Amino acid sequence: MVPGDMTYLAEAVREKDPFWAAPWLWRSEMRNLLSLYVKRGLLGLAEIQDLMSNAEDLLLGREFRVDSDAVLSFAANSGCTAYDCEFIHLAAELSVPMVTSDKKLLSAFPQYTTSMDAFVA
Repeated sequence: MVPGDMTYLAEAVREKDPFWAAPWLWRSEMRNLLSLYVKRGLLGLAEIQDLMSNAEDLLLGREFRVDSDAVLSFAANSGCTAYDCEFIHLAAELSVPMVTSDKKLLSAFPQYTTSMDAFVA
């Protein structure tokens, strides 16, 4: 949604599999990220509102609640954030890989993750 160093990979992942899923938390994380772009003067309010709307459309019908006990267990046993573990738990529940460039998650959860590079290869 927002151009960056990994945009080309994210677009390749989306082209290969356009049916993304996420825990409800993604909305707060996305709003926080977009608000930083406004604070830094990189984007205007109308632009980030459009980006958020587009992201919401992309995930419409594919947002899920996650089990708190499972998320907290993943976090406690891995040292990863509970935020990240929401995504890990959802991937496990849906039996799909979490496609990421986060090296810590790739290392901590190799059974639930795949790198963006490997996914599009």
